[in-house]
Amino acid sequence: MKVTTKSILESKGKKVMTMLTAYDYPMAKIFDQAGIDMLLVGDSMGHVVYGEHSTIPVTLDQIINHCKAVSKGATTHSLLIGDMPFLSYGVSLEKTIENAGRIMKEGYMEAVKLEGGSARSKEISACVEIGIPVMGHIGLTPQSVNKFGGYKVQGKSIEVAENLLNEAEALTKAGCFGIVLEAIPWQVAKVITETIAIPTIGIGAGPYCDAQVLVWQDALGLFDDFTPKFVKKFANVKSLIQDGVKAFKSETELKTFPDIKLHSYEFPEEELKKWNKWKK
Repeated sequence: MKVTTKSILESKGKKVMTMLTAYDYPMAKIFDQAGIDMLLVGDSMGHVVYGEHSTIPVTLDQIINHCKAVSKGATTHSLLIGDMPFLSYGVSLEKTIENAGRIMKEGYMEAVKLEGGSARSKEISACVEIGIPVMGHIGLTPQSVNKFGGYKVQGKSIEVAENLLNEAEALTKAGCFGIVLEAIPWQVAKVITETIAIPTIGIGAGPYCDAQVLVWQDALGLFDDFTPKFVKKFANVKSLIQDGVKAFKSETELKTFPDIKLHSYEFPEEELKKWNKWKK
């Protein structure tokens, strides 16, 4: 059954939902067929696809191109969400709506996600009003890494924890259908989850959120430039790929690949008899 923003909202308190990032057709197809509820075409591609040191260089056009690929792979189950990259919102109300609309229209997404709390309320409400579902994102917001002075856990004081709760309530009121809580103490995430009426999606926010999300390259062991505490590696894809590449290299050098019968095409025998160059 196809997941929608409505079914995400209705899942709160009934079922723990799942979300992974996706950036291309084959992985989106795998995740969709595996029953992952939400796929986020995240600006985390800056790290895991493009090798950038932050998400800030990711452009709207890059997001849209990856959204298109993901939309072709995930066609049966997952809700598709496109991340709004740095400066694609927060500049003006008009620009936010225009850029969110591009992600929906050109990227074939079913919702967008943007970072920030109450400061984004007007933009979120405006998008929702014209039919663009919005997922919020508070706590550690990677696009604000320079303001935070690094990738640091947020909400470690009562004052900041109270502020996060207020921001979550503001995003709920603005019309978000869900909120990502990133890198905050589990106790704070638990209070937020129990207080607001919409689902929370945790990443480094403990086990009491309504859903959990991970960057797939982290979860499956492909990316190891750095590993946050909240990441669990459920597989070691990097090792599998390395083994396969080494086997290809070895068999090619030993001339056991390609096998003349299994991996090669035959020239028609009747033509061979007439081809002088073959006889030489």
